[in-house]
Amino acid sequence: MVQTISSVGLPQEQPKVWHTLETATAIAYLETDLEKGLSSVEAKRRLTDFGANELTAKKGKPWWLKFLLQFNQPLLIILLGAGLVKAISGSFVNAGVIWGVTTTNAIIGFIQESKAESAIAALAKAITTETTVIRDGKKLRVQSRELVPGDLVMLASGDKVPADLRLVQVRNLQVDESALTGESVAVEKNTQILKADTPLAERKNMAYAGGFVTFGQAMGIVVATGNATETGRISQLMERHTDLSTPLTRKFDKFSQSWLRVVLGLATLTFVVGLSYRDLQDALEAAVTLTVSAIPEGLPAVVTVTLAIGVSRMAQRHAIIRKLPAVETLGSATVVCSDKTGTLTENQMTVQAIYAGGHQYEVTGVGYAPEGEILVNDQPISLNSEKGLQECLIAGLLCNDSHLEKKNGKWVVVGDPTEGALITSAKKAGFSQSALANEMPRLDGIPFESEFQYMATLHETPRGKIIYVKGSAEAILKRCTLLLSTDGQPHPIDCVETFRQTTIEREVNIMARQGLRVLALAKKSVSNDQITVDHGDIDTGLIFLGLQGMIDPPRESATKAVQACQEAGIQVKMITGDHAVTAQAIARRMGINKNGSVLAFTGAELAQMDKQELAHVAEEGVVFARVAPEQKLRLVEALQSKGEIVAMTGDGVNDAPALKQADIGIAMGGAGTEVAKEAADMLLTDDNFASIEAAVEEGRAVYKNLLKAIYFILPVNGGESMTILLSTLLSRELPILSLQVLWLNMLNSITMTVPLAFEPKAKNVMKQPPRHPNEPLLSSSRMKRILAISLFNWIVIFGVFEYIEYTTGNLNLARTMAINSLIAGRIFYLLSISQLIPNLIAKMDGTIEENVDIPAIGFGIVGAIILQIIFAHVPLINQVFETAPLNFQQWLFCLAVGSPMIIWAAVVNKIDPPN
Repeated sequence: MVQTISSVGLPQEQPKVWHTLETATAIAYLETDLEKGLSSVEAKRRLTDFGANELTAKKGKPWWLKFLLQFNQPLLIILLGAGLVKAISGSFVNAGVIWGVTTTNAIIGFIQESKAESAIAALAKAITTETTVIRDGKKLRVQSRELVPGDLVMLASGDKVPADLRLVQVRNLQVDESALTGESVAVEKNTQILKADTPLAERKNMAYAGGFVTFGQAMGIVVATGNATETGRISQLMERHTDLSTPLTRKFDKFSQSWLRVVLGLATLTFVVGLSYRDLQDALEAAVTLTVSAIPEGLPAVVTVTLAIGVSRMAQRHAIIRKLPAVETLGSATVVCSDKTGTLTENQMTVQAIYAGGHQYEVTGVGYAPEGEILVNDQPISLNSEKGLQECLIAGLLCNDSHLEKKNGKWVVVGDPTEGALITSAKKAGFSQSALANEMPRLDGIPFESEFQYMATLHETPRGKIIYVKGSAEAILKRCTLLLSTDGQPHPIDCVETFRQTTIEREVNIMARQGLRVLALAKKSVSNDQITVDHGDIDTGLIFLGLQGMIDPPRESATKAVQACQEAGIQVKMITGDHAVTAQAIARRMGINKNGSVLAFTGAELAQMDKQELAHVAEEGVVFARVAPEQKLRLVEALQSKGEIVAMTGDGVNDAPALKQADIGIAMGGAGTEVAKEAADMLLTDDNFASIEAAVEEGRAVYKNLLKAIYFILPVNGGESMTILLSTLLSRELPILSLQVLWLNMLNSITMTVPLAFEPKAKNVMKQPPRHPNEPLLSSSRMKRILAISLFNWIVIFGVFEYIEYTTGNLNLARTMAINSLIAGRIFYLLSISQLIPNLIAKMDGTIEENVDIPAIGFGIVGAIILQIIFAHVPLINQVFETAPLNFQQWLFCLAVGSPMIIWAAVVNKIDPPN
């Protein structure tokens, strides 16, 4: 209901149903004048009341606070505490190293974090422009930020719509609102009153901020500015729905909390037991060493490097990752919600069916490239014998305001996509637009208007003057009294109404059910004296030439990718601003279904559902058409409420809230708006669904490699912790010191673990179902693996230390040899979980042809050996880390002690296969 006008001016709250109001009612409500507009004084007053016409973003956290928050992780807090204990006890070198490790991890996290305000900033740019207004009866050019409700705005072709407008005068206006509504073609506007429940994409008497005028002129009254616009409401949705944690971060948080409790319990036990026979400082050293040994300091760095390598691989497959955890999240996706236009389809209208002269024709080829054939009964036609088809194609070519160009080796349409499709179909038959235009020049024309649903052009031809007409089947057929047959001769339609219903309209319905957009074509001969054409000239007496049915066809690569995703257990859902019939037809063509059916729902139907109904529909539905921004957001939330990991694609402003809410938001890098790109986690450089499938494949491979990294690193921590605890309980000297633990956990672990990130993906990675979202990071079989390898590492460290100390009495030598024996075992373990040796064998057998990345594993092993040589033989390192040089026999001893890992790892691999 329209509110009563306040005595002190307009109320701050505006009505939400401007499209339902009469023009006079809207003018009265906004206290403006259709001739003079607002006065300058009133405009200034309203600018003070309503504020500038710009979007305001929530203030973000300062950079220093974001950096400090990186330390707010359980494991890092424990390390900071351990460093503080060492500092209080006077071990400043140890404390400095521990704090250096934690600071390094915090810096890595800080670099990864994106700025949340950037999406809103991009959104603000989307509606910033200059515009023409009428104030005090004069036309003025003002900045769009100065607009206020009640301003009278003039729109012309090429203008950006500066605010939400109720249109009051329209002349052939077409507005591209794809960024806001998802509508794939420009919308024809008018001033007719609409029903309250009319979807946003069908409100033809409104123009919304951020839209682009592609044709015509109009005048409209500003009804909303800034945050009150539809674009502004989207920005508020984006602020309310912050980025969710990813499956990987949730699992790491859970792992960290569990590990933290274990570490604190063991450290407390070690300290208490140590006090019974050691002084306070030694007891603290034992507790701190156990704490440092139990925490995998190198894991965050290894995870970051592994994800970064996944980013690089995805970039090679047209997927640019903006946020590192998105790499792994893709691998765990259970649902992909995809836009239709340009992602699943070519974004190029293509004529695929023609009905002319009583015959049905099939047109091959995709897009605007004039490559393909016109077939009848699967056989190429002889155009000379198909006069009716000739006339139908000529009409589409001449009654046309667009043309084709070749840019960068690719054919594009300059003008309307529908007209581009008509030109291409004629070119496939051998017609030239320029040649025909010279032979049959245009004298006059009637531009397309939504009121009449047709376009007409008058041409001078060798056979006399002819009017060609194209438009909707309904508008053209009722004006036809003759039919052109196959031989090119017009024949009277004996029973026009019956013929339309039983023949032509049947053909229209066949094309429509296939999702084709149908255009009817006709002509009329006129006297040679006529030099203009008017609506009255074509009210009757037209000769029906035929129908051309066109569609934005599916990408062949996207169809294969959809099938691959569904085979991998990933649901594919189409969420589009296009019509339900068209979207459903595309889904059927591509094989997008749920249990064999293609259920489609419209935005109007979704708006009537509660949360429970929506959750059920979101799970069972396949196509969601004509959806508003809030409904896209609700669909993503509904799927997440069912436990799904949702990947969402989009390219428009209207997609931004859903992109931000989704577990993984995917924006179009080519045609996408800056708003969508800023809100997304990933960009597609080729705007192709096939790249999503490739990215999912890489994401799954990354997760596999991450697991390998985890169960390669953790057994070292387990072995070290068991060693410290047992030594304390047995009142023995510590076999390994806290600084030596940091050397192992940071430098050595990273050097040997990073090569696992280069592991090739398994062949069956896309044949397996998605991981369950609640699957723990460490399953029972993985825990058995970690415990088994930890036990071996403990035996090596403790056994070598006790033996060397007993035989030599040299603590530093005993600790150095124990650590080097551990590293020797780790090298054999690395080879056991890597695909290097199996792939080399398969390569020699000719089983596989892929290149095997030998340098990564090789460099890792060589790097680890070099580090241990430095660890044992560089005097400064000997002094700081309390190590000792080894002779050749002692090095061989370490290698021999680590070699049983070959047999041990083989047994463990039977329990928990690494690949």
